[in-house]
Amino acid sequence: MSAYEPVIARLLALHPKRIDLSLDRVRRLLERLGHPERRLPPVIHVAGTNGKGSTVAFLRAMLEASGRSVHVYTSPHLVRFNERFRLGAPGGGRLVGDEALAAVLEECERANGDEPITVFEIETAAAFLLFSRHRADVTLLEVGLGGRLDATNVIEQPIASVITPVSMDHVEFLGDTIEKIAAEKAGILKRGVPAALAPQTEAVLAVIEREAVRVRAPLRISGEHWSVHAERGRLVYQDDDGLLDLPLPKLNGRHQIDNAGTAIAALRAAGLSLPLAAFETGIVRAEWPARMQLLTQGSLKALAPQGSELWLDGGHNAEGGRAIASALGDLEERVPRPLVVIAGMLSTKDSLGFLRNFSGIARRVIAVPIPHQEKSVAAETLVDIARGVGIPAESHDHLEAALLAVGRLGLEPAPRILITGSLYLAGEVLAQNGTPPT
Repeated sequence: MSAYEPVIARLLALHPKRIDLSLDRVRRLLERLGHPERRLPPVIHVAGTNGKGSTVAFLRAMLEASGRSVHVYTSPHLVRFNERFRLGAPGGGRLVGDEALAAVLEECERANGDEPITVFEIETAAAFLLFSRHRADVTLLEVGLGGRLDATNVIEQPIASVITPVSMDHVEFLGDTIEKIAAEKAGILKRGVPAALAPQTEAVLAVIEREAVRVRAPLRISGEHWSVHAERGRLVYQDDDGLLDLPLPKLNGRHQIDNAGTAIAALRAAGLSLPLAAFETGIVRAEWPARMQLLTQGSLKALAPQGSELWLDGGHNAEGGRAIASALGDLEERVPRPLVVIAGMLSTKDSLGFLRNFSGIARRVIAVPIPHQEKSVAAETLVDIARGVGIPAESHDHLEAALLAVGRLGLEPAPRILITGSLYLAGEVLAQNGTPPT
């Protein structure tokens, strides 16, 4: 057992699991801790529905390529809780160690006493404590849920805000219309703080622009103030500061071009001057596990049919599914293979909206339950949903059986296998495969 696990277990037992978005509890705790959030290196604050983590990965890679040290706070983790806390260091950061994480969580636990609080609020306070005690040049903060009332939104004056593509997700907490969800995301905008916007729908953009006017936050809007596209095997970014001709990202999918562009727009909005070489190096060095990640080794990979490709993506909403399907289309153009989708999803997600994206491109859906998740959709239910959108489907009890079942399909050439539908499932895959994030 890791040193921090007993602390997490105590917090889960003592405090309600139900998400109750509020800033009061975390502000109270931060005051008791001496306001570490006021002693952070300059902050770039990132909200949105899809692409937050990948955009943060591009930001970090470009900043580190420029010689800067970068603290990074992201969620959720895939395999180990430590993944949420990356401490900046010259030459590249490192995940916080077990003992140090346990110590700072216990410090926050003592300061909070018996007051009501959520685990995410405690861990956010712990991140601020850690980051305030270690030198770095920049802090990258990813919103946990929403924005307006997310625990990270206690940062009063970041150097830039970022809003990645906004779509329907977490409707039980953020609202049942795209306008309500957009308003929650726009809640991270601050007076006088520039914000970079990824491509948005017209309805979402209208909401964000209204909030920006209200708080007087200058916007850099995709398609209006900056643009990015792929051209002749290169990434071309352009804004009022000039044109950048860069390599394509190593991260797969057309959506990663937009994410990389959003990161560049954010860095320029923040006034952080980077040499061309930092953009060039960072864009190809950026990695983000479980986002169209090709698994080339490991115990699960060994169970896949010989010669097949095994891909992993934690996408779990309709828009995420569209991005994955688009990336698969690009792969199919280059190297045609039959596609098999192994899917597991949570009952809080739109399984129909997600799986519909694979109609017409997947030969088979193999449904599995997500281990250790009470809200996992029954595999048989996913089978019915897949068949309802015209995809042949079957179910199995676990990932190993699903991969062995792919081999029995006898597909030629060897198939392209995608495991998807949930970040929790993605974490299980990386753990079982023996390839956790580092």
